[in-house]
This record gives sequence, C-alpha cells and structure tokens, in this order.
Amino acid sequence: MGSETTSLEMTDNNNNNIENGGNSGERRPIMGESPSKQQSLRQDFEHAAAETYLITRLAFILLSYLGVGYRWITRVLALLCYAMLLMPGFLQVGYYYFFSSQVHRSVIYGEQPRNRLDLYLPQNTKGRKPVVIFVTGGAWIIGYKAWGSFLGKQFIERDIIVACLDYRNFPQGTISDMIKDVSQGISFVCNNIASCGGDPDRIYLVGQSAGAHISACAILQQSIRESQGESNSWSISQIKAYFALSGGYVMNRYNMLNLVDHFNNRGLYRSIFLSIMEGEKSLVKFSPELLVQDKSIAKAVSMLPPVILFHGTKDHSIPSDASESFADALRKASAHAEVILFEGKTHTDLFVQDPLRGGKDELFEHMVSIVHAGDEDALAKDAMAPPMKRLVPEILLKIAREISPF
Repeated sequence: MGSETTSLEMTDNNNNNIENGGNSGERRPIMGESPSKQQSLRQDFEHAAAETYLITRLAFILLSYLGVGYRWITRVLALLCYAMLLMPGFLQVGYYYFFSSQVHRSVIYGEQPRNRLDLYLPQNTKGRKPVVIFVTGGAWIIGYKAWGSFLGKQFIERDIIVACLDYRNFPQGTISDMIKDVSQGISFVCNNIASCGGDPDRIYLVGQSAGAHISACAILQQSIRESQGESNSWSISQIKAYFALSGGYVMNRYNMLNLVDHFNNRGLYRSIFLSIMEGEKSLVKFSPELLVQDKSIAKAVSMLPPVILFHGTKDHSIPSDASESFADALRKASAHAEVILFEGKTHTDLFVQDPLRGGKDELFEHMVSIVHAGDEDALAKDAMAPPMKRLVPEILLKIAREISPF
C-alpha cells in the first residue's frame, strides 16, 4: 500500500534544516527508511486521528463565521450531490491514492500541522526526471493535497515526478500563512527532490483556482526577494514554467470588492473573504496583477518563469477575463505570458469532469508538451500514450456539471 511518511531522514539539526527548505549542505533523502507494517499501520491511525480532530475543530470555527444561512445550506447540499454523482470516479482515485506503492503520503516539509506533501514517483527510475509541484484550490478554505491525486497519477504515467503540497487553510491561517507554506514547500522540493530521482533544475509549478492565486503570490514574492539580493533557500530560476488553472489575480479595492460580491453571492461570504485576505487594506498586497505593474519591481517581474494561464469561458466561480487581464499585465511588464481559453468549460470541467471523462485531456496534454519540450524520446512516448480510462458515466458527469456549487 502507499506509504504514510511522518518523519524525514535528516540531520540532528532537523528543525533548522526544515526551516531552510532542507538545504543543509549534504543532500538527504526525502523519505526515511520504510517502517514495519505494524509501525506503518499505527502511524496511519495516528495521522488519521490527528487530521480528523483538526478538521472537526476547524469546521466548528468556520461555522462560527458562516452561520447557518439559506445560501450556505444550499451550497453544501449541492456539493454533497455533486460528490455523490462523481463517487464512482472518486472511489477509484481514492483506492489508488491509499494503496499505490507509487504514492508517498504526508511527507513533512515544515513545522505547521498542514506542512505536508504527497509525492508521486514513476515506476521507471532511470535518469533525472522533470518535477511538477501542484498547489490545489479550495476557495482558500477546503484545499487538501489529496485533491491532486488524479493529476499525480496522470503525470507519473508520463515519467514526471509530482509533489502535491498541502498548506494551512482558513481559519487555520490567512493568505500570508498560505503563501509562506507554499513557498516553504517549493523550497523543500527544490532542495530534496534529487534524492528521489528528480531534476532540481527542471521544476514546473501548477496552481489551481485559489491555489493559482497563492502560487502566483509565492513566485512573485520570491522574485522580489532575489532581485533585492536576499539570501534564499531556492531560486526562481529553478521554476521553468508556471501553469495556472482557473485563478483570480486582481485584489485591488475596486475590482476585488466586485469579486467579493461575486463570491458572496456564491456562498463565500464577504466577512470570510476579507478575513482570509487580511482586510480591505491588504487587497493590493495580494494582487499579483497589480504588483507586476509596479515599475519599482520591474527587475523582479523580468525574473518570473513563463506563465501559462488556462481558463474555461463558462467559469462562473472566477470569470475567464481574470486570466486574460493578468496575462495582459504580465506582457506589458515584459514578462512571458500566454492565455489558453477552453470554450464552454466551467470552473470544475478542466480539473474534475474532463479527467474523469477519460480520453485525451487537452489541458493535461498541453502541460506535458511543455514539460517534455526538447526531449524527443519523451515526446515520442507521449504521442503513443493510450487515452485515459473513463471513470464516470457521461450522464453523471453532465448532471454533476449542472449542480456544481463552484
């Protein structure tokens, strides 16, 4: 079964090593020695109990923010129906997540309770492999590393290592904590992935929905630090491209308050959203689109990796013009940015329904073609790769699409 890793094989100075992203001079393996079956089972139960307690406690705190309003209740019911309709696919992916020997769950990358990542390793262990770091969405509230399990499965079938990051959600943390966690997770992967056969100079960052916003903030902050000559545990040059799926990037007062109203009407209440973003006065600080227009950080913007933005034109959670506007701002600041729009696709089509449908996934294939660019052997294998297996009947996918609360 998949391994649950709750500790790292590090030096005695473990805490300092983690804080510095694992960069201790000597490269250490991410995974420690495999525990015995009895120890592994005990660790699984202990970890499950700790996670259950944490999630329950945070749910009650969140309820104190939400109250029990009509809109919130209808959204929860829609989410439950949506999950039930897609359950045939979720069960298959869940079985893979918990029982595949290629999935190493809950690798510790920091000291916070949610500082964990899931590592997906290809069966082929020959040669240095490109690496994808995935940051999941979840409205800054319900993000979890396991949401990336199907994407991880897809990538390792193409000989690409995947690290799915977990991070503190609200109310456990606010946006600053989320950005800090993601940056620390990226640092950890950059400094340790070579021990698992990954190439630390061929890392690709993928962010989805809220995760796209958090990731954009993280790489921009990293570029600013490097442009100012600060010492860092990882370099923005290690990120070869940034793929953003269905994200929002404008946090200035006028535009963001319009988006706040949009979210409020869809069940993410104004008071909660502003609490996540640390108040109205902080909106500009967490707006990547506005920040890249600041000429005082032009050098930092020029250091950003190529940015490829994917968005569905029927996205009702975050309209597709969010990606178009961000790309336009990046290009005006002399950064490389590209927008790829998917006609008629919703917020969940690109990341959930389309992969569960099987066949050739256009978005996934586009990302793989960039990751494998210049590698003729890998591209030839990609061209011969069989289509993905359908996991959910079409009728259930269509109904789920209609009732999705996202």
